[in-house]
Amino acid sequence: MDVLRLTDSGLYCEAGDFYVDPWRPVERAVVTHAHADHARRGSKRYLTTTPGRHVLQARMGPEAVVETWDYGEQRSIGRAKVSLHPAGHILGSAQVRVEVDGEVWVMAGDYKTAKTDATCAPFEPVSCHTFITESTFGLPIYRWPEQHEIDAEINTWWAANAAKGRASAVFAYALGKSQRVLAGLDVSIGDIYCHGAVQTCNAGYRAVGVPLPETQYAGRKDGEKHKRGDWAGSMIVAPPSALGSTWLRKFGEVATAFASGWMQMRGTRRRKGVERGFVLSDHADWPGLNAAIDATGCERVLITHGSSNVLMRWQREQGREAHALQTFYGEDEDAADEYASDTPPDDAPTDDAPTDETPTNETPPADEPAHDARPNGSPTGG
Repeated sequence: MDVLRLTDSGLYCEAGDFYVDPWRPVERAVVTHAHADHARRGSKRYLTTTPGRHVLQARMGPEAVVETWDYGEQRSIGRAKVSLHPAGHILGSAQVRVEVDGEVWVMAGDYKTAKTDATCAPFEPVSCHTFITESTFGLPIYRWPEQHEIDAEINTWWAANAAKGRASAVFAYALGKSQRVLAGLDVSIGDIYCHGAVQTCNAGYRAVGVPLPETQYAGRKDGEKHKRGDWAGSMIVAPPSALGSTWLRKFGEVATAFASGWMQMRGTRRRKGVERGFVLSDHADWPGLNAAIDATGCERVLITHGSSNVLMRWQREQGREAHALQTFYGEDEDAADEYASDTPPDDAPTDDAPTDETPTNETPPADEPAHDARPNGSPTGG
């Protein structure tokens, strides 16, 4: 019997009567991380890691019942032995290890294998018989530069813009990517401001001691409304949904950049309509995916969203049983994040908060996938 089986609501463990990253509301959801395609509102109970509680609670709402376990802590749920292990994707992200009658499966969720991210615990391989892996960047062309190289590129670009009297705006996913950008900024260059969605996520990181530079809510500056030009030399960090919106106009002359693994593809920067692209991803690159799979010692690998067919063929060539697994994971960074409202944290001023983007309930209708997710389809958020 499979330890986890695919149902209309997601991956289900019958032995423990729980789901892992369900895409519809269920009684009990074990969540790998708080990104919208893996954590959806409406379930009766959620289980996540201790460091991931703040960001998950903020996204599921104050009424959500959230239980937390420490990394590596093993407990029994029904007949299943369950534990959570670092995935290296974002703050609190986890691989879910499930053991039933000696058979071990690991659902990795989204992950990256780089060890240089100061904002979350690094990926740890977990031995198993079956490994469920993503393949967002499952093509040999994807190989990431080191974090310090990207930090240097961003700071050099920011300093050059500041010298010309321009503001700089980097667009990156509000939860995870934005905090990596912030952690590498040189605060001597200028002031740092964040879109409300980013600022809210920053609070979750700071709550568990992740060191981030001082940031201010971009809706206001020094407690007063601004005229154009007052933002010169500043850095603004915002989610992709703010790119091209009326929200951006108030910053006057602003240089724009996008941080994503997709920036490694020629022409992506032009299609995004930004001046610069920085290759920064919270997903494993091609060498990372294959190294992670090998490190588990698994006999079988099930491959979810992204370039699953390419990775599947490669793993079979290496002598491993490999299959594509159809899921609704994968979120296109071109799409507006339903959590990317520019509503700041409770302690930030709100008078000047624009309302171009407002949160919506992300529960998918019964007859269609959420977020235009395409099972084993085209590239998704990076």
